[in-house]
Amino acid sequence: MARGIARAVSFGGRATTGWCSYRRVTVAVCLGNLVAALLVLRSLTAPASFAPTVPNRGEVVQYTEEQIRRVEESIRIRRELEPVELVRAVKKLRKKFAQELKRREELPQVLKQKVSYDIVRRLHDLGDNSSLAQQREVVESWRVEKLKDIKVASTRNQSNLDLSSEETRMLKRALEFNWHMLMEDISLWIPDEVTHTVHDDKPENEPEEEEIVAGPPLSPQCNAELHTDYDGAAVRWGLTHHKESAADCCQACLDQAQNAKPGELKCNLWVYCPSEFGCFSPDKYEHKHQECWLKQADHPKLNFKDKYSEPYRDAHPTAPVVVPWMSGVISA
Repeated sequence: MARGIARAVSFGGRATTGWCSYRRVTVAVCLGNLVAALLVLRSLTAPASFAPTVPNRGEVVQYTEEQIRRVEESIRIRRELEPVELVRAVKKLRKKFAQELKRREELPQVLKQKVSYDIVRRLHDLGDNSSLAQQREVVESWRVEKLKDIKVASTRNQSNLDLSSEETRMLKRALEFNWHMLMEDISLWIPDEVTHTVHDDKPENEPEEEEIVAGPPLSPQCNAELHTDYDGAAVRWGLTHHKESAADCCQACLDQAQNAKPGELKCNLWVYCPSEFGCFSPDKYEHKHQECWLKQADHPKLNFKDKYSEPYRDAHPTAPVVVPWMSGVISA
């Protein structure tokens, strides 16, 4: 009786039945763990409910008319955007380049060197002062001679280049059909000779086009002459005397002559610089646009007219071809 009370006290003061033993509790716990492990394993191996359904290989997928229309439209747009002509052109170029490369590789490098050395010797014998036309003629004559030599020596399987029968056949083909490619391979290039011929198609009696002068029209009293520079004593220096136009410069000369005081020089010729880039003069000054020189000369003398001479331009390298000044002698 005391032993049963002690067992009840050890379990918290409650009496236990006979089935609740340590062994049975252990077995129950192990079974519970096993069941939990199986449940976890099943959840891991089973397909998820949200995973997409993949149709079997033999299963027919049904598409809506809208989906089919969009697919067909996408295919049509892709075909329209495809550069068909460009693809064809690229294929043709690739095929052509492949053929040319095959032909070039067919000729051995040793044979190319033999051809190159032979042509160089011919050009060297021609001399350094030969023209381009003479060089091209020598090269072409060498090609013709070699073709003739190959045809004559075809029965002997040897030419003057000491070639085998196979090399002779390859060289003949290159000289007849691939001559320009062979010249490129041996780095032989003779530029074309350019002949420049000036054709004057202008009728003899047709008048020259009148050059336009900026500004108001000049008075007939000004007697303006384009591309002309007169000499004379300076009444007013143009370095500090600028006018907007040649007409204003001529009018300044007329006004000075009219208002000149007794004993002063009276302007009877004017020189104007109409060029925006300035005008050339052999002196040390820089003559700029719109310079207006007022001069006086009893017998006006030309400095320059129309164009500077070639000997003058040789002595003055900065001189242009055409005289930039314009001048005029005032009518009495």
